[in-house]
Amino acid sequence: MNRRDFSKLVLTSGVALLAPGAALRAAEAAPEPQQSPAEKFDLLIEGGTVIDPGQNLNGAMDVAVHQGKILEVSKNIAKDRAAKIVSAKDRIVTPGFIDLHAHCYDGLGIGMNADRSCLSRGVTTMVDAGSAGYVAFPNFKKYIINTSNTRIAALVHINAIGTMMFDGGMANLSWVDPKLTAKMAMDNRPITVGIKIQLSKAITGPNDMEGLRRAIEAGKIAGLPVMVHIDEPYSPLPDILNLLRKGDVFTHCYNNHTHGILDANGKIIPEAKEARARGVIFDPAQGQTHLSFDVAEKCLQQDFLPDTISTDLTAVTVERRVFDLPTMVGKFLALGIPLEKAIGMVTANAARVFDYGAQIGSLRPDNEADISIFELRDGKFDFEDSDGVKRTGRQALVNKAVVRHGQVIVNAV
Repeated sequence: MNRRDFSKLVLTSGVALLAPGAALRAAEAAPEPQQSPAEKFDLLIEGGTVIDPGQNLNGAMDVAVHQGKILEVSKNIAKDRAAKIVSAKDRIVTPGFIDLHAHCYDGLGIGMNADRSCLSRGVTTMVDAGSAGYVAFPNFKKYIINTSNTRIAALVHINAIGTMMFDGGMANLSWVDPKLTAKMAMDNRPITVGIKIQLSKAITGPNDMEGLRRAIEAGKIAGLPVMVHIDEPYSPLPDILNLLRKGDVFTHCYNNHTHGILDANGKIIPEAKEARARGVIFDPAQGQTHLSFDVAEKCLQQDFLPDTISTDLTAVTVERRVFDLPTMVGKFLALGIPLEKAIGMVTANAARVFDYGAQIGSLRPDNEADISIFELRDGKFDFEDSDGVKRTGRQALVNKAVVRHGQVIVNAV
């Protein structure tokens, strides 16, 4: 089966993952009795190599799960305590991956299906990056978020409609209302985790700075960060970066278009370094047009690594060049980022960017039992940036199974 097809999912523990997403959320809300070490638990993942950068773990360990939570991570957990055992022999076991930037308003615009393209690839949590603004968000929540098994957090777009509108989407500033945007975000916490704006001249025209000021105002009202798509903006990048606050996100940071992160000599502009110093998050999010290997390599050579790795996954990019988050991790492995650091960028680091209303991104006891099991393949793997430029890597991650809130599915691809 082609990796681009929907993975065959074989349920191996319970039935909640085949039911609507509300079934998982009901399970998440259920109280959990305290367990003593001698008591039984639901699931044991045994024999794998646990890589959990959030706890500085990298070694042979087992993972015990009970009632949708991590119970224990240690060596040689007694098998007779487990109701079900999953072997992770010769596999890597990580916290469930978190994709910080994707679009899943399936059926509208370029939205992809989160369960098909995220959960089946080892991504247990994804952040929808502004598919819906304050007008469109209620239906997005009702028909997509509430019916998905992937944990979907959402950014409310400062444009009333959202990313369903592209060119000219911010030409009419009467649709850019910080108070209504903030109210929608506040009324839908913890699903909503931030505000989104796109700063590209085709979208904003000359309104980019005013739009950004309104997005930041919405963020201040709601007490939430702003994710800023910056690629070929109307205004110079230094002007934009100077407005960003601690915790705001510069997504598409390694694009090679006008007003980019590098100066004419290939050096990182001072305003980018200043933004990082005050706590702005830098995220690559390839999408269709936003990642240049040349720019990324020059930034890495200057020790300007991304804080996170994400995809900007859509119905288009699941089919070409991006494919999924493990593929994006593979690209940064090919660029020289060590495996453990790259995994940290899609687990512990990504978990710190937003308040998801759940403890994710690490396999600490009492955290959500969102877990990914990967095969780490060695060989020669060609990866492409947004211009089709190739880099060859020596390792690739292929998801073999995923646990979402304690429920196991096996990826048969």
